Amino acid sequence: MDMIVRDRCAVTGAADLEPLYNHPRFPIFMGCVDHPESEDLHADMNWWISRSSGLIQLRELLPLEILYPAAHNAGAVGGLWARHHSTFAEFVHQYAPSAVLEVGGASGLLARAYQQLGTIPWTIVEPNPAPVEGCNATFVRGFFDDHFRFDGRADTVVHSHLWEHLYEPAKFMRHLAGYMQPGQHLLFSVPNLRAWLARRYTNCINFEHTVFLTEDYVEYMLAAHGFELVKKQHFMEEHSIFYAAVRSTAALAAPSLPATLYELNKRSYLDYVAYHDGLIAELNAKLRASSRPVYLFGAHIFAQSLIAYGLDQSRIVSLLDNDASKQGKRLYGTRLTVQSPAVLRNEQSPCVILKAGVYNAEIKEAILRDIHPAVEFWE
Repeated sequence: MDMIVRDRCAVTGAADLEPLYNHPRFPIFMGCVDHPESEDLHADMNWWISRSSGLIQLRELLPLEILYPAAHNAGAVGGLWARHHSTFAEFVHQYAPSAVLEVGGASGLLARAYQQLGTIPWTIVEPNPAPVEGCNATFVRGFFDDHFRFDGRADTVVHSHLWEHLYEPAKFMRHLAGYMQPGQHLLFSVPNLRAWLARRYTNCINFEHTVFLTEDYVEYMLAAHGFELVKKQHFMEEHSIFYAAVRSTAALAAPSLPATLYELNKRSYLDYVAYHDGLIAELNAKLRASSRPVYLFGAHIFAQSLIAYGLDQSRIVSLLDNDASKQGKRLYGTRLTVQSPAVLRNEQSPCVILKAGVYNAEIKEAILRDIHPAVEFWE
C-alpha cells in the first residue's frame, strides 16, 4: 500500500516536524465487514508534531479510496447527532442564506434539517452521495478541489465535521477563498478536539481525523485566507463548535499562533496515551477477575482503539451497536461481531465496557431505560 507522506505542518507549511508517538499496526478501516479477519489490513499510525506551530498530525496518510471505500455516514445514528444537525441548521438560518453550497454533505442530514426552517436551493458536493429519505438537496458527485466547477447559485458555503478529515486543510481554505465572493458567508461546524483529547476520547485523532484541528488553528487559517470571524458558538460543552465567517477583501491582521501550543499539545497527547495504558491494564484485570458476561459498546474507532491499546478481546462476548447496518457483521481489525444492545435483555447480570466519548451518557441512559436496568457499565 502506497502511503501519502506529509512532511510539513498541514496548517503553516513549516518543515519542522518531529516524531511524537507511534501506534503500530492499527486497522486501516473503521467500519464493519463480512470478509474474514485474515483479509484485514493494518498500518502504523505515526503522530508527529510541528515545533513552531505545535500542530499534531499524522505523517503517513492512507490513500482516500482505501480509507473511504463507501459513503461516510458518521453522525447518521443517534439523538445527539440529530440535535447537532437541528441546532447547526438554526445557526445557518441566522444568516438568511438565499442558496447554499454544502461541501461534504454525505447523506444530506443537515440539508434535511434546514428544510424545517425554510426552502432554499441547497447543493451538496460529495464524492460518495447517499441521500437520506426526505432530503430535497441537489447532489453533485465530486470533490471541492482545483477541478471543481459549479454553475449554480450560492451565496453561502457550509460544511459540517469535514475540515478535520481533510489531508490538506490549508489548501482547502485557499480553494474556498478563491471560490467565494466578498461578503459571502462561510458557516461550519467542527468537533471540539481540544475537549475531546482532554477527556480521553478515542475518536479524537486517528486515520480519519489526521490533524489536531483545535480553535487556534481554525481561526489562524480563517485569517490567513481572508475570512473575518463573525461568530463562534459551542454546541453542548464539548461536542462541536459552530463558526460564522465572512469573505473579506480588507487587510486583516497577520495571523499568529500562541507560542505555548507545542508544549501544551505534546503534553496533552502523551498524557492521553498514558491514560489509555493505565485504563487497559485496569480493564484487563477486571476481565480476568469477572465471571459475568462482558460486552464492548461501539463498533467503530472506540472499540478498535481500546483493542489496539491491548484490551483482551477474548473475554468479550461481542460488540454492541445501535446501527442496524453493522449488526451481524465483524468490526474491521478485530475478531468481534456486532449485536444489537437488545441482547442484554437475555443476560442476568451483564457488564458493558463503554468508552464512546460524547455519546456515553445517551447510550447508557437508553440501555438502562429501555433494555436492562441492572447493566453494570465499566467506563
